Amino acid sequence: MKISFHGAAQTVTGSKHLLTLDNGRKILLDCGLFQGLGYETHDLNESFGFSPSDIDVLILSHAHIDHSGLIPKLVKEGFTGKIFCTPATKELAEILLFDSAEIQTYEVEYINRRRAKNRLSPYEPLYTSEDVEATMQLFQTVDYNEWFIALAGVEAYFTNAGHLIGSAAVSLKIKEGGTETSLLFSGDIGRYRSVLLPPPAETPQADYIIMESTYGDKHHDVTFNTIETLQKWIKRVCVEKGGQIIIPAFSVGRTQEVLYSLNQLSLEKRLPEIPVFIDSPLSLKATQTIKKFSEQFNERLQKVLAIDDDPFEFPGLKYVESVEDSKKLVDYKEPCVIISASGTADAGRVKHHINGIIEDEKSAVLFAGYCGAKSLGGQLLSGSKEVEIFSDPCAVAAEIGQLQGLSAHGDCDDLCRFITNQDIEKVKGIFLVHGEHDVQETFSNRLELRGYKNIIAPTLHQEIVLSTTTSTEANAA
Repeated sequence: MKISFHGAAQTVTGSKHLLTLDNGRKILLDCGLFQGLGYETHDLNESFGFSPSDIDVLILSHAHIDHSGLIPKLVKEGFTGKIFCTPATKELAEILLFDSAEIQTYEVEYINRRRAKNRLSPYEPLYTSEDVEATMQLFQTVDYNEWFIALAGVEAYFTNAGHLIGSAAVSLKIKEGGTETSLLFSGDIGRYRSVLLPPPAETPQADYIIMESTYGDKHHDVTFNTIETLQKWIKRVCVEKGGQIIIPAFSVGRTQEVLYSLNQLSLEKRLPEIPVFIDSPLSLKATQTIKKFSEQFNERLQKVLAIDDDPFEFPGLKYVESVEDSKKLVDYKEPCVIISASGTADAGRVKHHINGIIEDEKSAVLFAGYCGAKSLGGQLLSGSKEVEIFSDPCAVAAEIGQLQGLSAHGDCDDLCRFITNQDIEKVKGIFLVHGEHDVQETFSNRLELRGYKNIIAPTLHQEIVLSTTTSTEANAA
């Protein structure tokens, strides 16, 4: 059996891991979109590094676009197999993928107008809404904690990863030539002190582990209070300075956490009377979908639901759906909070809002999660005094901040805790994915101190032979 890594390889986006069995059958774990990698992003999304028509089955860990966002392109280019995921993941993936297709179509039209002026050939979107429609016909849902047949000789099992509603770690039992090999793909690992979700569940024993490592070198600040921090930012920027706060936040997961915190301030009568805009039709759909799966919320939120039937709604909250209203909001100059996607500020409506206030020293951009170094968010968080937005240079005068406590990814302690139920002596190898290389080196050292061996951080398109012995053989693809 071989495994090759075609995304999230020494980077935190584009998750794609391909298992090739001895009989030639192929299992793809996730099929995510690359995001926030500057000029490399387009080329990375154009080529898979494998033939989509050769894939027999796809198993999707969760709906976030860096894990699901290239599935319609996979289908467009010949994939016809089943796509297995949890019920919540299917519903969230559907709205995310349609939104992604619309964004691509819009942005390609904008880019092509500029290219036409320079007599350059036009770009095509990676996929369209029609491709998404065809994709959704291939989805099959399976609940947590149920073994199911993915392929002949391959059983799969979902456990709650605690990262997002419906997110799953994927366990596989693969029988080949009288030998059974077990593999665990962590997907994205949630926090053991999540605002909304229960902690990650224990997983079956594995021979090999494919493990995310986003915060493998960091500890989240457990003393960080998101509610108090939001209240201070709103008071200082909106009330005292008369400015606006733009909060880039992914529509699925992060936006709901911000809304929950603002709702708590409202219940405590501490939210200033200024409008809060959610400028994202996707966020409205995602919030409605997430509320359908309220049984997956953690115990604390279940108690909140006993006294507040909608923990994401409060007076002063307004949803902006149409493009026309979004454009009007860009021109709105009164104090307010605007929450919009994407979380890294590389695409979507939030980019227009940041463009509108970035040179205003009274206003602020408050990020709600991780941003890659090359993304617009990463540049702003690194202290850049000038950034490029829509191909124009912009001086950065607005205050830049980050809500550190809202990460949906576990820190290094959470990641180690995730595999504490694994028998170290039975683990033959660990492949670190979804992390920057220097972070992976630090986390690898941490795992080695705990007794784990054969830890590899694969490079893009690297192929590795999975052995039945206690070592792995790596080959350049």
